[in-house]
Amino acid sequence: MLRKTLTLIAALAAAPAFATGLDIEVKGEANGTVHIDLFEDVAPGHVAQITKLASEGAYDNVVFHRVIDGFMAQTGDVQYGKMGAAEFSMQMAGRGGSSEPDLKAEFSDQPFEAGVVGMARSQNPDSANSQFFIMFAPAPHLNGQYTVVGKVTEGMDVVNAIKRGTGPNGAVIGEPDVMAKVSVTD
Repeated sequence: MLRKTLTLIAALAAAPAFATGLDIEVKGEANGTVHIDLFEDVAPGHVAQITKLASEGAYDNVVFHRVIDGFMAQTGDVQYGKMGAAEFSMQMAGRGGSSEPDLKAEFSDQPFEAGVVGMARSQNPDSANSQFFIMFAPAPHLNGQYTVVGKVTEGMDVVNAIKRGTGPNGAVIGEPDVMAKVSVTD
């Protein structure tokens, strides 16, 4: 536990001090840039981890592996979802994370509505790591159950054009859309 806490403190210290957003260049069926304002005051640990990973290029070429029409688009698996990497696998994408530690939940009263960005996790509330999702529509059943990290302020048309998956879990079949480049903004 102490090691995990120290690692999180190191991640917070290594994160850009004034990181307030992300620019995501999306390629595939959707093409364009999505700007996300990050909520550092709502989820400081999660924002620190996301900006650290983005500044290291970890999110570059990561696929949207789970996309459910009318619900959300999920991405951010830097372990199995990074096209061109040795471990890349569309079948495994969504099961991995990063070399950073999992994060303690930072639940808030921020509602899950269209454009809101939340952290993906397993059944354990303290298991978010690198994966996140962008909402297509409101999902009040997620309120208070997942950490909200930001909101799309530009490029929602690009988000809405992301290739949809199939079946109840939204698995993307064939060529997925990808975050070609993710940059931290001030």
